[in-house]
Amino acid sequence: MQRIGATDFHTIAQVSEPQLAPDGNHVLFIGTVPRDDREYEGTVYRVPIGGDEARPFTRADGDDSAPRFSPDGERVAFVSTRGEEDHGGDLWVLPTEGGEARQVTEVVDAVTEPVWSPDGTRIAFLQRSTPDERAAGLDLDIMADDGDEPYEREPPDPRVIDRLVYRSEERYFDGTRSHVYVLDVETGTLERLTDGEFDYVSPEWGDATTLYYGVKRGPEPDDSIEYDLIAHDVDANETETVTTTTAWTLALAATVDGRLAYPFHPADRGTLHLTDIHVYDRVAESTYELTDGFDRTVDPEIGFEWGPAGRDLYFVTPDEGAVALRRIDWDRKAIETTLDEGHINGFSVGRNAVAVTQSEWDHPGDVFIATRGGGERNRLTRVNAGYLDGRAVPQPEELWFESDGTDIQGWLLTPPDAGADDSLPLVVEVHGGPHAMWSTSGTMWHEFQTLAARGYAVFWSNPRGSTGYGEAHRAAIERDWGMVTMADVMAGVDQVTDRPTIDEDSLFLTGGSFGGYMTGWMIGHTDRFLAANAQRGVYDLVGFYGATDQAFKLVEWDFGTTPLADPEFLWNHSPVAYADQIETPLLLMHAESDYRVAINDAELFYRLLRKQGIDVRLVRYPRDGHELSRSGEPGHIVDRLERIVRWFDGYSPHHEAEPVLAEGADFDG
Repeated sequence: MQRIGATDFHTIAQVSEPQLAPDGNHVLFIGTVPRDDREYEGTVYRVPIGGDEARPFTRADGDDSAPRFSPDGERVAFVSTRGEEDHGGDLWVLPTEGGEARQVTEVVDAVTEPVWSPDGTRIAFLQRSTPDERAAGLDLDIMADDGDEPYEREPPDPRVIDRLVYRSEERYFDGTRSHVYVLDVETGTLERLTDGEFDYVSPEWGDATTLYYGVKRGPEPDDSIEYDLIAHDVDANETETVTTTTAWTLALAATVDGRLAYPFHPADRGTLHLTDIHVYDRVAESTYELTDGFDRTVDPEIGFEWGPAGRDLYFVTPDEGAVALRRIDWDRKAIETTLDEGHINGFSVGRNAVAVTQSEWDHPGDVFIATRGGGERNRLTRVNAGYLDGRAVPQPEELWFESDGTDIQGWLLTPPDAGADDSLPLVVEVHGGPHAMWSTSGTMWHEFQTLAARGYAVFWSNPRGSTGYGEAHRAAIERDWGMVTMADVMAGVDQVTDRPTIDEDSLFLTGGSFGGYMTGWMIGHTDRFLAANAQRGVYDLVGFYGATDQAFKLVEWDFGTTPLADPEFLWNHSPVAYADQIETPLLLMHAESDYRVAINDAELFYRLLRKQGIDVRLVRYPRDGHELSRSGEPGHIVDRLERIVRWFDGYSPHHEAEPVLAEGADFDG
């Protein structure tokens, strides 16, 4: 049997964005594979529910995303970077039964969140644009300036900052705002519904003339999580604020009879609370708090969706190592579980069935179909069957252990050929967030399996602070990220190393984002690890507060303070404050366009350790951002995994490799 390796990433297909056809006979989804070391190729595939193989629905030309069936099922809208002029993705429409795709927009920025009107005559979407572009009509047509060449946006030089949050992910906003657009599909007429210096988000049709969306307004929208939810009568061009909510991320789901579902969590210390679903009924003029009392958080990033006739509302929740699909019966206001296996990253509800994309311990992702009640789950695709055939994929072992009176869930993965008499080095992984949850699959599947294939046992867990275990578990790290999380992780390490097959003297540590914070924190408070790898981590809370995007709220909410109010407290909770106590060799990794956790955190940590003579190396990845390990350039993802393993090998008594900082060692090739 072949073992899984870092370079296999170029072969592994990822699935996302399932869309169940209105007639229920087939499912569209996005299949994504690396095109080369720099780019990905996303293609729309179609798979029948009757058991035939998935086939490409769009040609492999550019990066396709966001497939959306028209209500009658006769056309599919999707976003694609194909075409001569690519500004991040235009909108295309393709007949369901075949034919040529037709480009229906040629706009200045990427089209996002397309949604058909219920009568199939219009498509609403979002696009970012500047005031000058809107004034010149370039947001509607890049040829609107009457020039011979299409308009190309130039980055400002110099860049003048006048917003509290002025960059995110891998891009500066540069004066752009997100606005709502509506396309008449037959005539090709495109109009912008919103304007001004606010960001409008999450368009969602109610009936054929009512479009809902959200907007943060007020004197400082970047410092607020309060959204006005707007109903826009598209024919009359009249708007009404129907309600407001407070939420970190907005998602909307509407019915034709005037019910609007949206996320809600308290504005005060928001990261410590669960996210609930509320529904405002415009006819009854009443708000229904559907998940209050349900001790799991909903995930608005995956979204909500009403079932047929608006009698059920579907949503996903992290829950004890699985990402489950649930529904609320509108009449009974009761929550029921539809699917609770694996790690769901997308779903689509039809008349009689629900389609999901999900990964499990033995595969990195496929399309499944089930009845709307959750019975008869069938697997429709095996997109990585050719890759997985003949490769060893060991199954993680689920563990529960106690830490400070709290039950903690974790997993242990051992190499494919591990024997009862083996003594294995152990890699301890810590997740980001901090309010996140790991499973046996998801985006970590390839990394966990690669480490195990290289001869390491791998341990990961969901310590206090994680989602999926209730609000008390989530809020337990209030004002103390480091020591609480460390106590839980080390309790799991102690249980695992009690096994004779685990070498308790050969431990390694890694994590990204908050996991990077914890890696830096833990090696400043224990010398049990032979080597560590900290990725895109928060190492200085004061510097993070100033350089991050909207995530500065993590400091205000999780720690209940700011750098002005209590700088000493934040310093004492920063890993760099304990740099003089670190002896563990540390590999730092950071993307240069990471605007969630800016690279200055890694630069400070690196310099402090280097001046102390610690074995330390900083690897900088150009062009990529905070999502490097999940969706960064394919070549960088492979390089990152290979460097992590090589760093650990050099300090492992179980591997015949010199430390990478030894004279003559190869770490740059």
